[in-house]
Amino acid sequence: MRLGIFGGSFDPVHYGHLILAETCREQCRLDQVWFVPAAVPPHKQREPPTAAKSRVEMLELAVGGHSAFAISGQEIERGGVSYTVDTLTAIQQQVPGAELFLLMGADSLCDLPSWRNPRRICELAIPLVVRRHGTPEVDFELLAELVDAARLAEIRRHQVEAPVIELSSTDLRQRVQDGRSIRFRIPRAVEKYIESNGLYRQSGRTGPG
Repeated sequence: MRLGIFGGSFDPVHYGHLILAETCREQCRLDQVWFVPAAVPPHKQREPPTAAKSRVEMLELAVGGHSAFAISGQEIERGGVSYTVDTLTAIQQQVPGAELFLLMGADSLCDLPSWRNPRRICELAIPLVVRRHGTPEVDFELLAELVDAARLAEIRRHQVEAPVIELSSTDLRQRVQDGRSIRFRIPRAVEKYIESNGLYRQSGRTGPG
């Protein structure tokens, strides 16, 4: 099985996330894409995310009906700071024999060498680096010290090109807080969930659960 792993806060999930996942699935012929919401992202420890229950429920509303999309709650169940290398190790044990692909934007690739055990990450999974249409070519030489030439060539071959979607969860939270519209930026069911549960109306964004 070719299994894509897509980690993040998803606070909230939006169409940019979904288009990235679908583009990777299609271009790289992935059998499944697992969305893995983080318990506590390493780079956002000073800004606690919305309650895990709410983020998972929003993801369920967003991906419901897509047979190739699923949600893995293992980082939330594990608790604490979520490190990619630990998640990939656990998934490899959970689905032995699966070929793992790590979905990420070109901006995340720049940070990858500073992640915990990046060499092991690249052994466990092939980074699927998404370049937005019209942006400069990805500099894969950033990984040259982490992988051998054959692995680097394989990573290059799996580069994904996606449409430009200027959306961010940070902006969506701010729009809700300011009383502005988020229509057509996220699935309607997620929009209604945010409205019904009073999420993001104030800077403290814990939500129910």
